[in-house]
Amino acid sequence: MKLQQLRYLVEVSKQGLNVSEAAEKLHTSQPGISKQIRLLEDELGVQIFIRNGKRVVDVTAPGREILHIAERILMQAQNLKRIGEEFVNVEGGSLTIATTHTQARYALPRTIKAFLSRYPKVRLSIKQGSPTQISEMVVEGEADIAIATEGIDHYPELAMLPCYEWNRSIVVPEGHPLAALDRKIGLDDVAAYPLVTYDFAFTGRSLINRAFEKQGLTPNVVLTAIDSDVIKTYVTLGLGVGILATMAFEPERDRGLVAIDAGHLFEPSVTRIGVRRDAYLRGYAFDFIELFSPHLTRETVQGSLLMSEPEGEEEE
Repeated sequence: MKLQQLRYLVEVSKQGLNVSEAAEKLHTSQPGISKQIRLLEDELGVQIFIRNGKRVVDVTAPGREILHIAERILMQAQNLKRIGEEFVNVEGGSLTIATTHTQARYALPRTIKAFLSRYPKVRLSIKQGSPTQISEMVVEGEADIAIATEGIDHYPELAMLPCYEWNRSIVVPEGHPLAALDRKIGLDDVAAYPLVTYDFAFTGRSLINRAFEKQGLTPNVVLTAIDSDVIKTYVTLGLGVGILATMAFEPERDRGLVAIDAGHLFEPSVTRIGVRRDAYLRGYAFDFIELFSPHLTRETVQGSLLMSEPEGEEEE
């Protein structure tokens, strides 16, 4: 049994049982992958994949168990390399953060600047996507840390570490009637206008919908986006009233717009860090987490990982 065979096996599963796509992803040949998987099946004495001619169409019952163990073995092999790097290459290495646009644009810059100042030899990479996409990046080993508000808690492979609470603002052009109200803004006030807000996969959209539903209101959402800056652009054009994360409004940059606090209208959201429960984190990864959220010290994170056991189950 070879690690290479396990990599082939797991990659075929990740690619939806498409051997050709797995071969392309691993920069090898389809016949080579098929041969190695058959050799592994012969060695184990069980069939892992169900085939229809040359096509893989399903996974057998023992195959599912084998895949689960193969994934764990590959993760532990990666952990062994990281342990070696921890002591051989103390100052260098790499760290990949998977996060949403709002976190990357508004919450992370100070942390990244401080981290790179402390660890100039570490290659830091930021990958952006939806909460689901970034969670899967960490689950599949393509990123070390996920930072999001929703989605992480749907992946039992990830330990969730709460960082901070945040809420939303209503954003309108200067001179808009909502900006002239001499009282706290209400949801019925907001519902009277077309709305521009986040896509369903992002930044607590479910909490926004829930707030309107509780008051029997149906918001007229005319445009959704995954990017806070896009929302502000279309509000500036007069297409509607914006609902976005308060952190995403910068008075100095967002001239011509007015932000109205909406913390009393919506439940707060909690941004979380997600890491694989079975991953070995380099020392600088713990430092990155603490720089982003000071209460998450190395001891706190390690304690959470030790207590966390995978169990059966929000956005930026």
